[in-house]
Amino acid sequence: MDEKVCDIRIQVATRYVDEQSEPELDRYVFAYTITISNYGAVAAKLISRHWIITDANGKVQEVNGDGVVGEQPHLQPGEEFQYSSGAVLGTPVGSMQGMYRMETDDGVNFDAPIAAFTLAVPGLLH
Repeated sequence: MDEKVCDIRIQVATRYVDEQSEPELDRYVFAYTITISNYGAVAAKLISRHWIITDANGKVQEVNGDGVVGEQPHLQPGEEFQYSSGAVLGTPVGSMQGMYRMETDDGVNFDAPIAAFTLAVPGLLH
């Protein structure tokens, strides 16, 4: 399939949620906001998600599920969808990466990769 036809781009913004975290119990809560933009020429629906969440100790959590935040957004060319969610780590630094399984209106499935991004308590990394 032509890359220009299916061009889904993902942007991520993260923040540390201090008020929900308990560092003394190795509980670090992070929020992230995802913006999914359809720069392609065809409409596509987000079918499922796959996340790989890794903490600083190398502990890996994999998360699979239908849609995101209970929705399966359908994006026309030029549209975007934004949502927020969170992750809990046992270390003050970690990373997430993954992919969204997408389906065009004519039934073609493709994966939209989500590049690795860092989750870190502010001031910890320079």
